Amino acid sequence: MSVIRLEAEADYLGERIDKYLGAVLEGRSRSCVQKLMKEGAVLVNESVVKASYRIEEEDRIEVEIPEPENLHIEAENIPLSVLYEDQDLLIVDKPKGMVVHPSAGHLSGTLVNAVLYHCRGQLSGINGVLRPGIVHRIDKDTTGALAVCKNDASHNHVAAQLKAHSITRKYRAVVSGIIKEDEGVIDAPIGRHPTDRKKMAVNERNGKRAVTHYRVLARLSGCTYIECQLETGRTHQIRVHMASVGHPLLGDTVYGPAKNPYHLQGQTLHAQVLGLIHPSSGNYLEVEAPLPEYFIKLLKILKK
Repeated sequence: MSVIRLEAEADYLGERIDKYLGAVLEGRSRSCVQKLMKEGAVLVNESVVKASYRIEEEDRIEVEIPEPENLHIEAENIPLSVLYEDQDLLIVDKPKGMVVHPSAGHLSGTLVNAVLYHCRGQLSGINGVLRPGIVHRIDKDTTGALAVCKNDASHNHVAAQLKAHSITRKYRAVVSGIIKEDEGVIDAPIGRHPTDRKKMAVNERNGKRAVTHYRVLARLSGCTYIECQLETGRTHQIRVHMASVGHPLLGDTVYGPAKNPYHLQGQTLHAQVLGLIHPSSGNYLEVEAPLPEYFIKLLKILKK
């Protein structure tokens, strides 16, 4: 069991403690916080409080986080499209519809199940049993290049590059509407949506800095084909940023219109280029994932 210690933040004075903790604890929803509180795992000034307790100045908050359930993840013989592989790294072209790592109730068919079989135990263990080798991720319906680390040294090396924002990550996307300028930069903090815990949003109050560079590749029928380069790597960053400027990704029914005129499976987003310093050689390595077939067909339709 681990203990997280927090001090009351000025912006949250007077806020319900369950709402506050649901916002600041990574991966913990408000309902999860309420469950912890019922179990007596949340203390304020060394006393158990109710979820309705409102934060006061100089409050000292302690949250006891239980150890994750020890789940056994099976290796599965799922075909992988390998873009690059050596003794340190595996870079794959993740298909649409594949979840990167397992979660409770969803323990098979993921990229982790596939790489466990492919790598035969040669994976870093830093992120635990659910995410062996996984140093970054892309959404279920986003396709493209994703790196998997085969040992802890490689994992630490790549993680440090991610933290320093020095990895090259270029995406291709189709967005709704016509973007007038040829290129631009969106610099807007991203955090949890204030009312919908499953979504992210531009959040000036509690968000972390997020920067997306974009340039127009083609203006199509009611849409724009763009390249996006990430300077930072927040959850759903491109999807949230493009929606925030009035150009949600085509097919993204979470951040865009509920209607999907082209019957797409989720957002039209492809991680095309991944570039990093190789953990052993020290040389720059850049890998490109070809556009998936669905993306190519959509572009042909939109160009007519």
